[in-house]
Amino acid sequence: MQVHVKLHLTITFCTCPGTNIARGGKVDQSSVGWSGIPERVVDGNRACIYKQGSCSHTKRELKPWWRLDLLKTFKVKTVTITNRKDCCSDRLNGAEIHIGNSLIDNGNTNPICTVIKSIAGGRTETFECYGMEGRYINIVIPNRKEYLTLCEVEVEGTEVSTEEKRLCLLD
Repeated sequence: MQVHVKLHLTITFCTCPGTNIARGGKVDQSSVGWSGIPERVVDGNRACIYKQGSCSHTKRELKPWWRLDLLKTFKVKTVTITNRKDCCSDRLNGAEIHIGNSLIDNGNTNPICTVIKSIAGGRTETFECYGMEGRYINIVIPNRKEYLTLCEVEVEGTEVSTEEKRLCLLD
């Protein structure tokens, strides 16, 4: 008696756990105030005193936003944010993290991962996004005139392969 066994092997190449995929992306924000360019947020430096030169800053405006373009679609596991310590830490209260593939309204209409209740000054908090898929990650303060200041944003996730995208479209 012969037994034939057919094995199906799937190899998935992915980003190693803990890898910050934000570092290779492109960034933009609604405006620049006090020389707080958006690139500072993905420089790998969690320095949280504004004068240390590692935080972004928008002008005071209605619905300020910051956006990361990952350049490819990822399943986003977590978004980690470091808040400013020297002042104004409550500005992030009520901010939303959006993840998706649309640039309608600068990406601010993509699905919401979470609403940030608060992050203490100088603290780093991680928010679970449970594999939400998207190329763009936005942080926006909705419905109020405010400054948006971020000192670091880190993202953990795995790239969605072309094959996975194709299979999803067939379902």
